[in-house]
Parts: sequence; structure tokens; C-alpha cells
Amino acid sequence: MSMIHEITSAVPRYRKPTRKGRGESSGHGKTSGRGTKGAKARVGTYIKRGHEGGQTPIFRRLPKRGFSNDDFARRFHIVNLSDLNAFDDGAVVDGAALMEAGLVPDDRQPVKILGDGRLKKKLTIVAAWYSRSAHARILAAGGAAQNAKGEAFEFPKPKKKFVPREPAKKPKSAPEAPAQPPAAAEAKPAEAAKPVGETKPAGETKPASEAKPAAEAKPTDAAPTNQESSS
Repeated sequence: MSMIHEITSAVPRYRKPTRKGRGESSGHGKTSGRGTKGAKARVGTYIKRGHEGGQTPIFRRLPKRGFSNDDFARRFHIVNLSDLNAFDDGAVVDGAALMEAGLVPDDRQPVKILGDGRLKKKLTIVAAWYSRSAHARILAAGGAAQNAKGEAFEFPKPKKKFVPREPAKKPKSAPEAPAQPPAAAEAKPAEAAKPVGETKPAGETKPASEAKPAAEAKPTDAAPTNQESSS
């Protein structure tokens, strides 16, 4: 007994494709699903990516944030070791040979050799960079790995990590003796007392002659008496 999915899989498609733009009798009306007028209803209309009908598109409404190192990335044409087995034993494989073999599209970017696969031939490979596994397998097969200048390729030496130095320890000095109180002789001399004057005996008073004389009365121009005037 045949199942329904076995029958339907053998039957060809019987639904005809929709014919657009064939008038109202096509089943899609006068405008054939394009709406009424406008740019999208015309023939040969190109709507650019991100166009939103005239309003500010989303990629301009959102602010730019952060920073990307993509512009500074090193880009290579990648070639694996398994692809190099197509060359003859002892051949020199450089950028021109890789382009001729169709392994790289052009010479706009440098070539990097990766260690995927197993190299079965002795080759002299000229490339800008190698992975460590690819470099080891090329040398193990008896070949040579050279840089773009034709010199033996060498990986750069690892940079020394900064190791903070320990703070210098100060030598321990002998403990100082406790400060002794200054001797009495070395003590700061106190201010000398003022000499006390001789005290006067009690009851002694200054003599009258020594007393200040009373203020003398100044002579006044008195008016003449009657007797003097009569005489």
C-alpha cells in the first residue's frame, strides 16, 4: 500500500505561477498588488538599502559608540599545507606560483601559510607569515620557509613582561638611646630677678623744705584805693 507522501512526491506541481500585471481578471485587481501610484508602483524603481520614505533612517538616528580595531587588522590570503602538495617536489612556491595554481586570487594582500593538513613534499615556500605548526611541518619535511625578502623566516622574540620591582628595604638602624633630661647646669637660666630697691622706713616723711612750694599768686593790677586817689 502506498503512503500519501510517496504519491505526492512523484506527482509534479500542478499549480500555475501567478501572472502579475494582467488586469483585473488575474485575481490581483487593477494594480496587481502594487498599491496606488507612488515610487514602488512604477517600473524599474530602485529603492536604496535603508531608505525609509524620506525620514531619517535608523542608521543615522542611532549615535556612534565605541571604537573598533577592524581598520588596523592584518589581512592575509590563507593557504593551507594540504594545498601545497599540488606542486612538484623541490619547487619554489611564492605568490606568483600560488596565483597561477589558483590558490590565491591576487597579490593585493600578503600570503599566510597555515598548518592544516600534512605536507608530503620538500618545498621552498616564500610567504609573509606562517603559523607555528606550519613552520615546524615545513622544516620537518626538509623544506625551507622564507619571508617576502627571501630570507629565512623567524618569529619575533616575545616581549618581556613588565615585572614591578620590590621596594628597596631600608637597613635597620640601631635603636636610639632614650633622651636623658638635661643637666641642671645646661638648663636654660631663668631670667635674673630685678634688684629690689631699698625700702623706706615706715613713718618717714619728706621734709617740708623738700615739699613742692605752693603756687605763688600772680600779682594783679588792683584798682587804686580812695586814699591814694585823694592824695
